[in-house]
Amino acid sequence: MANKNVVPEAKDALNRFKMEAASEVGVNLKQGYNGDLTSKQAGSVGGQMVKKMIKAYEESMK
Repeated sequence: MANKNVVPEAKDALNRFKMEAASEVGVNLKQGYNGDLTSKQAGSVGGQMVKKMIKAYEESMK
């Protein structure tokens, strides 16, 4: 299956979100390929992103 964005305009926003989450957990991401990250670092970034999305959703429910 191809990796396609459903909303192409959201790509830049998602990249900024990823960079922000990485900064918060102390992982230095660079633009483009980051295949040198450890699984722990990549998981920390993804986990932080999910955590922030859940928090935003919960706040929107109030």
